[in-house]
Amino acid sequence: MRVGIIPVTPLEQNCSLLWCTATMRGALVDPGGDLPKLKQAIEKTGVTIEKILITHGHLDHCGQAGILAKELGVPIEGPHEEDRFWIAQLSDDGPRWNMVAQTFEPDRWLEDGDTVTVGELTLDVVHCPGHTPGHVVFHHAESQFAMVGDVLFKGGIGRWDFPRGNLEDLVSSITSKLWPLGDGVTFVPGHGPVSTFGDERRTNPYVSDAALERGLPG
Repeated sequence: MRVGIIPVTPLEQNCSLLWCTATMRGALVDPGGDLPKLKQAIEKTGVTIEKILITHGHLDHCGQAGILAKELGVPIEGPHEEDRFWIAQLSDDGPRWNMVAQTFEPDRWLEDGDTVTVGELTLDVVHCPGHTPGHVVFHHAESQFAMVGDVLFKGGIGRWDFPRGNLEDLVSSITSKLWPLGDGVTFVPGHGPVSTFGDERRTNPYVSDAALERGLPG
C-alpha cells in the first residue's frame, strides 16, 4: 500500500491518494476540491482510480466528490448515512465559502464494521461520530495505518460545535474505537501533519490519558 497526501481547498484539507502497489489500482479519500491538482497526482503516479472514499459530509472533504466521480466514472463509498443532511446541503454551502460544491448520493453508505476494498487491499470501516454524526475512519490493519478525517489531529481533536456534533461522542470515538487499534497506528488527519495514536495518547492536550483523567475538554 502507498499513500500520497494532497492538500486541497482553501482549508488545506488532506486528500489522500491511496493505492495497491500490486495492482496499481487506487482510491481518493476526501477529494473536496482542486480537481486539476488531484488529476495531476493521479497521472503522475500512474494509478487507476476505482472509487472515491468519504470520511464525512463537510464541504472541504467532499464538496467536489460527486463531480469527480462522474468525470472518472467511479462509485463513491461513505460516509455513514447519518451525514446525509450534510451532503444534501453541499450545493448551498459552496457559495457561502466561495467554493464550488455539488450535492451527491453515495453509491454505498457505510456502517461500523464494514470493509472497503482498493485493489487487493481491504480496509476496515470504523464509525466515529462526534465531529459529525456519520463520520467514518478507514483503517488498514496490516499496514498499521488509518485515515481519520476530522476526528483526531496531531495535538488536537475535531470541532464538536457543528449541527449534531457532540463532545462526549467524539471523545468516546477516539478512546473506545481508535485507541484499541494500537499505539503504532500512523494516521492521516483531515488537516495538518500525520501522527500516531500512541503519540496522541501520550501528548494530546484533549485526549491523552493524563488529560482525560482531568476531565473532558471544555
